Formats: sequence, structure tokens, C-alpha cells
Amino acid sequence: MSFFLQIPGAAEVAADSTVSGAVSGMADTTAMAAVDVMNLAAPAAEETVKTMSIWDLCLQGGWTMIPLALLLLLSVYIFVERAIVIARASRSDDSFMKRIRGYIHEGEIESAMNLCKSTATPASRLVAKGITRIGRPMNDVLVAIENTGNLEVAALSKGLPWLATTAAGAPMLGFLGTVIGMVQAFYAIAQSGSSATIDSFAGGIYSALVTTVAGLIVGVIALFAYNYLVARINKVMNQLEASTMDFMDLLNEPVG
Repeated sequence: MSFFLQIPGAAEVAADSTVSGAVSGMADTTAMAAVDVMNLAAPAAEETVKTMSIWDLCLQGGWTMIPLALLLLLSVYIFVERAIVIARASRSDDSFMKRIRGYIHEGEIESAMNLCKSTATPASRLVAKGITRIGRPMNDVLVAIENTGNLEVAALSKGLPWLATTAAGAPMLGFLGTVIGMVQAFYAIAQSGSSATIDSFAGGIYSALVTTVAGLIVGVIALFAYNYLVARINKVMNQLEASTMDFMDLLNEPVG
């Protein structure tokens, strides 16, 4: 009786041993499979995360990037060139009007004209035009100075219309490139039919949006450059008005 009672016990031990071995084997197999999946996923993740340089991104924009690049170079050139010219024009010499006043009171008109020519600023050219009108009615002198001032401001504003046009037109040109790129992307998807994938669709969209980003960047740069130069020109205009008033007051001063 005891013999038969011991058999189930041995069977249970064998069953437990078999189950434990199976579970251990499954655990080892699962661990190895997990390691293999991680090893396969690591290169896939590394392959998914790719960096793109700015140059490669610009190449994705297509032919629309060419006029945008030209507008950017033109805007930078105009800004630098005009900034240098305006900086020279805004130079002021506090002793200039004092010397002019002394020459005119002493009757040395030629010396006053030579001083204006050697100074070579918009304010000095306005004063020189007024000196050439000495002896005429005050209204004629003032009109001559104002006309010269308008010419000086127009000369300082040379190239600014290009900046204003670029600030308004570059974003529109970039948007045009995006629309063209979107049309091409949807056409390619339509031609692909059922074989079209989300990757090809997303690639066409981000390539088309590159031109919009570029157009906005060029437009913002041109806008800031334009407003900065306009502010500097307004400052020069205020200086010209002050020089005009000083010269007119000089002509009205009594000699003696």
C-alpha cells in the first residue's frame, strides 16, 4: 500500500521538475529574443534619427530657392552700402556753423564756400546752396535750400525700394514655391496609386515647406534692414532741418 502511495509523489516531483525546466527554458528563450530585438532595434533607431544640414535642406526647396538667395544677397549688399553712406552723411561738426557765421559776417563768401566743399556732407551742401542765393529774397533762399535737401534725402534713400519690395515679395515667392511643391507631391501620390506611402507624402510636404521658411527669413531680414535705414535717414533729415534753420537765422542776424 505504501508503495502505491509513493508513486504519485514521485510523479509530482517529476512533473514539478519538468514544469520548472520548461519555465526556465522559456524564460531564457524570451530573454534571448528580447536581446535580439533590442540589437535589431538599435540600428533601426540610429538609422531613423538622421540629421540634415542647412545646405541639404535648401536643396530640397528646388528652383525657388535661387531667386530667394539672390534677394537675400541683394538685401545684405544694399543694407551694408546704405548704412555706410548714411553714417558718413550723419557726421556733424559743431564748429561748422560757427565758422560759417564768422565768414559771412566778415564778408568772406569764398572762404565759406570752400569750407562747405571741404566738409562734403548733406548739411554743408545745403548751406552752400544757401550761400549762393545770398542777396536774393529770403523765400528764394529757403526754397533753394529745401530743394537741395529733397535731393539729398532722395540720394540717401537710394536702394530702399528694393528692400521694401523684398520684404513684401520674398514671403509670397516662398509661398508660391510651397504651393508648387504641394501640387507636385499630390500629383506624384496620385500617380503612385495604392503603392503610395505616408513616407513619400510627408517627404513631399516638408520639401515644399522649405521655400516658405526661406521666404519668411529673407522677408524678415529685409524688413528689419529697411526700417533701420529709414530711421537713420529720418535722423539725418532732422539734422538738415536744424542746419537750415541755423543758416536762415544767420542771414537774419544784424551785422555788427
